[in-house]
Amino acid sequence: MSCVLKFFKWFLLSLLLLILLLLLYVWLKPVTTYDAPYPDIRASSDPIVIARGKHLFYGASHCAGCHAPESEYPKIASGVDVLPSGGEDFHLPFGILYTPNITSDDETGIGTYTDGEIARAIRYGVKRNGQAMFDLMSFYDISDKDLTALVSFLRSLPAVKNKRPEHDWNLLGHVLRAFDVFEPMGDGEVPDAPEPAPTAEYGKYLANSVANCRGCHTRRNLMTGAFEGAEHAGGMKFSLGVNDQGQGIYMITPNLTPDPATGRITDWSLAAFIQRFRIGTTSAESFMPWGQFKRMNDEELTALYLYFQSLDPVTADEPIPVGVQIES
Repeated sequence: MSCVLKFFKWFLLSLLLLILLLLLYVWLKPVTTYDAPYPDIRASSDPIVIARGKHLFYGASHCAGCHAPESEYPKIASGVDVLPSGGEDFHLPFGILYTPNITSDDETGIGTYTDGEIARAIRYGVKRNGQAMFDLMSFYDISDKDLTALVSFLRSLPAVKNKRPEHDWNLLGHVLRAFDVFEPMGDGEVPDAPEPAPTAEYGKYLANSVANCRGCHTRRNLMTGAFEGAEHAGGMKFSLGVNDQGQGIYMITPNLTPDPATGRITDWSLAAFIQRFRIGTTSAESFMPWGQFKRMNDEELTALYLYFQSLDPVTADEPIPVGVQIES
């Protein structure tokens, strides 16, 4: 009996020592930095280029929805051009991520950033200090032309002084960072973008490189951001808490492929598809940036519709067996 007790004693002591060593490693290890290249992007003062950047910023790229104060969301939904001084707080399993101020303020914004530093953050997901960003801004394949337009528009914005907090990582977050779970996502291999037109080809570019439809309409691992399901087949689950009966309430992103049984828009006409975007938000629980997507023009929406209808049908899995579901 004494031998068994000694074994468990030394086992527990060894386990405690390993945990302490792990914690020491996590807290002392410097965050990995990455030497991602700086895209050869130069801001333009051409009004046409800036106008294109503005159209993307407040429309298909929906940048304002995260980088503007949450109190300003109703204005964004109504078509007001709100300045992106920071505002969205993402409460994730590994901590709270705060979107930064990206106006031209030198102290609290990106006024002192070079064009290359801004472009690198968008193209590779690498911050100014070389650390990898969490995959919330998946615009790595946006064309050089549109990336130039976005950088040009940001340069045209007035400065707003609004200091945002640093990300608040919990213990899990520190562990994930110590073991380099968050890595640069962009590979720099940017496909040639088609010219804007009401075609499935342009719709593919918008859906996958600009509007980031697959970012929510594809099932993903919320710890790493990795894609785990079929593209655009839905099933991404966002927890909204519990109801009075203790059941989980979730927002489930719908299947956008033309599957006859589970596709949300399979039987929609083009007119119905465009009209749904023009209506905008109908549910406060929805994470869909309707207020910004409604600013896309008919050509862009037609392209998206044709692309989604051209996809191979995928029968969506039942993402949650019990509880209450709210679809976007």
